[in-house]
Amino acid sequence: MPEYLPLEIPDDPKLTQNITWFARSLRKAGLPIGPGRVIDAIRAVEAAGFTSKQDFFWTLHACFVSRPEHRTVFAQVFRLYWRDPRYLEHMMSMMLPAVRGVQEERAGQAGEKRAAEALLDGANQDVPEGLSDEEEGTEIEIDASMTISTEEKLRTLDFEQMSTEEIAQAKRMLSRMALPVQPIKSRRMKADALGWRPDWRATMRNSMRQGGELQMPAKKSRRIRWPNLVVICDISGSMSQYSRMVLHFLHAVANTKGAGWAKVHGFTFGTRLTNITRHLATKDVDAALAAAGAEAQDWEGGTRIGECLHSFNRDWSRRVMGQGAVVLLISDGLDRGDPEALAIEMQRLQLSSKRLIWLNPLLRWEGFAAKAQGIKAMLPYVHSFRAGHSIATLEELAEAISRPDDLGEKARLMAGMDA
Repeated sequence: MPEYLPLEIPDDPKLTQNITWFARSLRKAGLPIGPGRVIDAIRAVEAAGFTSKQDFFWTLHACFVSRPEHRTVFAQVFRLYWRDPRYLEHMMSMMLPAVRGVQEERAGQAGEKRAAEALLDGANQDVPEGLSDEEEGTEIEIDASMTISTEEKLRTLDFEQMSTEEIAQAKRMLSRMALPVQPIKSRRMKADALGWRPDWRATMRNSMRQGGELQMPAKKSRRIRWPNLVVICDISGSMSQYSRMVLHFLHAVANTKGAGWAKVHGFTFGTRLTNITRHLATKDVDAALAAAGAEAQDWEGGTRIGECLHSFNRDWSRRVMGQGAVVLLISDGLDRGDPEALAIEMQRLQLSSKRLIWLNPLLRWEGFAAKAQGIKAMLPYVHSFRAGHSIATLEELAEAISRPDDLGEKARLMAGMDA
């Protein structure tokens, strides 16, 4: 445990108090910040000075941010706390979006609601002096008796725009979800007294036991088998929040008995392919995803879809794609590699699978079109192209798997590409 020298605190420690409150807000937003880091931040600001906003931002960033996924939340909390002189009114308008005229009309940024909720939590308790010079306003009462339920709202809410509490509640909803699948009829037969096809070989064997006397003919029917589920999930920077929620859903599917899948295989990719199947077998979801995140070293990194799919087709396709596997590809399709090589790997993946379904969070935008080269290369080789940005879209996925003729948005986008 490191020991710190006595810290000289000025007589009127406004900046020290504000940094302490800022660290408390970051901790409520989910960042692991303790008293030691707060002391380090105060010392770092004392050494670096307070002359430039950019230097001040990166000084606190170096003290409080330890993981790539914390950058977005830190930036939003910093903007709301230090840069906006009316941040409290801005946050109140975010938490009450039905009240117009307080906040400018614009789309919420990633992590903004989570940052606002962290700052608003206990805003009237121990607020540093000088942060808000607004006079006490009129109390607004809102009748929410006719509004939709919380779970109904969460079903359609974008994962990227959820607050910390909403993310926790959404994870609990995902843990109760299932992904049922219909069995596949095999060409192999089995003895069945209620079968539809006569089994003459078994009939003759039975007659030999009865001295050649022919009894009731034996029957047989087709065996049924359950397919494998293979999930290939993009964990690059643009997909980090969506991939975390999808992996929570995948863990629930892998540990649900009676769902019908023979085995659930999970792979993550950013700049390299990682097999996380054995981690999904862990019953505790937090421990399972922590182990998967420790093994996948390319979280929040770049994207090399073509190279990662090549590694999957070369090393894992024959092991996990047998017996009519269903493949779920979760990615935004934004790849900087060679489009022709990506198209070749997608074609190989399609030929190896019984059904290839692509979930793309970018489909949440109404004006989405297949303009990126990676999306144009991948789209022709998927059986179904669907959105994957909310709980509702994951619930619709079960229906898409049960319908072999489901194309999702593929037909519309292919028509746009042809035009």
